[in-house]
Amino acid sequence: MSSPPVLAVVGATASGKSRLAIELASVLGGELVNADAMQVYRGMDIGTAKTPPEERGGVPHHLLDVLDVREDASVAWYQETATGVIDDVASRGAVPVLAGGSGLYLRSVLDVLEFPATDPEVRARWEAVGEQEGPGLLHRRLLDLDPDAAARIGSRNTRRLVRALEVIELTGRPYTASLPQYTYARPALQIALGVPREVLVERIADRAAQMFASGLIEETARLREAGLEEGVTASRAVGYAQALAVLDGELDVDGAIAATAIATRQVARRQTSWFGRDPRIVWLDGLAPVAEQVEAALAAWDGARAAGFPSTDEG
Repeated sequence: MSSPPVLAVVGATASGKSRLAIELASVLGGELVNADAMQVYRGMDIGTAKTPPEERGGVPHHLLDVLDVREDASVAWYQETATGVIDDVASRGAVPVLAGGSGLYLRSVLDVLEFPATDPEVRARWEAVGEQEGPGLLHRRLLDLDPDAAARIGSRNTRRLVRALEVIELTGRPYTASLPQYTYARPALQIALGVPREVLVERIADRAAQMFASGLIEETARLREAGLEEGVTASRAVGYAQALAVLDGELDVDGAIAATAIATRQVARRQTSWFGRDPRIVWLDGLAPVAEQVEAALAAWDGARAAGFPSTDEG
């Protein structure tokens, strides 16, 4: 095989991905490659639930703290960077273990995915429409052109709505035609932890409260001085947007905690839907003891290796 096999631990926020990924990397002699779109930023630690160095079990971690908060991350950037990291990890005889919940980042590395061209003028025109009329108009326009894409993106994500309309205008095809299919570009196994929604909601609420108790507002204040609001991507991160509202006197702490929990639940819902559509993912019991999760994941990994890691899925 020309590409090294990759083990990916994916799924919704607060499902326990990071802990399982570290355990698996430790057992397999692997190295962890971050696939969380916000953990790539330096200084965004508390609000992204970044695993502290002392809790990483000695497992090398890659693609954490690699961008300044003023820089914009993109799927194309991640695809190129993560592919290089994965190849480097494998070249040293270690197993690359991808871990995160940013679905398109993961698909950009695991699957066949080519990015349609961009046109600054076309994009600027749609961005202007979004600024003047709001994302609702963009969503209605996309609903006319590509109902499937409109349903996937929703009516509030201005950035993705603009990108979809840009691609449609440039290619003359539905935006969904440019999205990745379930065809692996490299040998891979994906593992996810299934957690009942009511448990996930409770974990998310606890995490939101703990983040603010652990100094998220202070962390956000430091990041603001470092240019947080100059970056389109980082400034919109869940938790940080709410902490900025506290700093600006627009929310009190309790209100920010509640708003963060709500926004995080929305993220988790989208992640669950995204990963739930992928028929190749092996789902494990997210409430089982970690030792049992590790055992089940290793059994799936051994089975995939024995089967030769088929590069495509027949459904």
